[in-house]
Amino acid sequence: MASVPSLASSVNQRVADALASALPEAGGADPLLRRSDRADFQANGILALAKKAKANPRELATTVVEGIPTGDLIKEIEVSGPGFLNITVADAAIISTLAARAADDRLGVPLNPAAGTTVIDYAQPNVAKEMHVGHLRSAVIGAAMVEILEFTGEKVVRRHHIGDWGTQFGMLIQYLLEHPHELDHKSGDGDEQASGEEAMSNLNRLYKASRALFDSDEEFKTRARARVVDLQAGEPETLALWQRFVDESKIYFYSVFNKLDMDIQDPDVVGESGYNDMLVETCKLLEESGVAVRSNGALCVFFEDVKGPDGNPTPLIVQKSDGGFGYAATDLSAIRDRVTNLGATELIYVVDARQSLHFKMVFETARRAGWLNDDVKAVQLAFGTVLGKDGKPFKTREGETVRLVDLLDEAIERASAVVREKAQDLTEAEIAERGAQVGIGAVKYADLSTSAARDYKFDLDQMVSLNGDTSVYLQYAYARIQSILRKAGAARPAAHPEVALAPTERALGLHLDGFGELIAEAAAEHAPHKLAAYLYQLASLYTSFYSECPVLKADTPEQVENRLFLCELTARTLSKGMSLLGIRTPEKL
Repeated sequence: MASVPSLASSVNQRVADALASALPEAGGADPLLRRSDRADFQANGILALAKKAKANPRELATTVVEGIPTGDLIKEIEVSGPGFLNITVADAAIISTLAARAADDRLGVPLNPAAGTTVIDYAQPNVAKEMHVGHLRSAVIGAAMVEILEFTGEKVVRRHHIGDWGTQFGMLIQYLLEHPHELDHKSGDGDEQASGEEAMSNLNRLYKASRALFDSDEEFKTRARARVVDLQAGEPETLALWQRFVDESKIYFYSVFNKLDMDIQDPDVVGESGYNDMLVETCKLLEESGVAVRSNGALCVFFEDVKGPDGNPTPLIVQKSDGGFGYAATDLSAIRDRVTNLGATELIYVVDARQSLHFKMVFETARRAGWLNDDVKAVQLAFGTVLGKDGKPFKTREGETVRLVDLLDEAIERASAVVREKAQDLTEAEIAERGAQVGIGAVKYADLSTSAARDYKFDLDQMVSLNGDTSVYLQYAYARIQSILRKAGAARPAAHPEVALAPTERALGLHLDGFGELIAEAAAEHAPHKLAAYLYQLASLYTSFYSECPVLKADTPEQVENRLFLCELTARTLSKGMSLLGIRTPEKL
């Protein structure tokens, strides 16, 4: 089905047409329509246009109003102040537009006509290391952006750039060669949860033991460094052991992502090692084109505006003087691959804000090399730090980084207690299932409802609260609507444009109508927090409507149906919006 024009765009068109006939030289000018407290919409563009045409703004506004028909779409329109237009739409227009949205599986949300191919780099854990709270934001923000962009028609390629290469692997592989039975599994219960935890404790134990030996035994250190050279040269036995580390780590990663209710597919996991064969050529291309130059034996790229504390330029080092490659070589090779082989028109990197300088230099280098240009852009969707309740970076009491899996388990536990307290007819199994959906939803929503660039406080008490801006509040609003619809027994209630609307019904209806425009904005600005804010406002407007407008006991059968129709469309919009954020909406809570 074709997308449904919103009330705002229909009203905007009417005002623009009248403006063009009142002031022909302003043809195609934007009336600057906004939602308003005084009426449904306010058009603010006439002042600037009148000033430009040296006309009296109030007189121009009056002429524009005379050229706008009222009745079907616009109920009334008045000139306010020096030349603003206050516009109220007809009740029937609100319900008719919403009925057209409800008839469409996509809720009338248009596909982006300029859609291209976006590669999103997110959820980047490190092999043989535990995932901690710092890994949460990249995964959650990235997954939401994937869903939002795909919903607008973008072709999205997911990339998980895991840390799976470098010096530490020489240390780990050498240790394993000398202690061959250390990576064997202890239990074979086949439980995914257990095997994930177990894989991590094996890797953790190995990492600590090999690190201790590396730091205390010079001969082992020498053997480990030689092993890095074997790894980079692709020596078969070394590669086979490296692969075991990667596979073991993936068992663990997938168990954590599974708990986060996130779908990570194996072909999308392309770590640093995936670009190994391109590094030499990347350096050659940069050096031959003059983008990078040799400085003290290292291959560097210099920038006017990047200087160290001593005032000297700080370069991006692509290749070290000993011939080893830095992160920049891998990141630049990844850009080449994503643009050339994957056909990307946009690259999004969901990476901690503390790496902003590195990515600024990498993107600028790629632009100078011609791999990025006006048709292919790269952006860092930089995110802030997760803080504890005290406003300091989140640590355990012992000052350790917080393990992600412990945090998720605690969120599920807290949420299960909330669900159990409110549950009227749920079995223990249902409480456990809902507890996981509410707990994980709460963690994701707390992250996504804050602008990515800002730090946010990780406060589980607040996250699983039924009051305030939380996913639990949204999930309960959804479940309440489902309960009303079950009582009514109405599959798809009919809309009745002829029924007059109460103020809270109008407010809810106008907000529902803005869903498509909001999705387009969240996609274009890479701003999932705007979708979270929209959904919270939707649930709040629904709560006001529900408390003021009896649904099943409304005055007439038509009014009952119309209110059920508003309930059902609210539920579908909540469910669609929440699913784009990666959050489930249980039918019963």
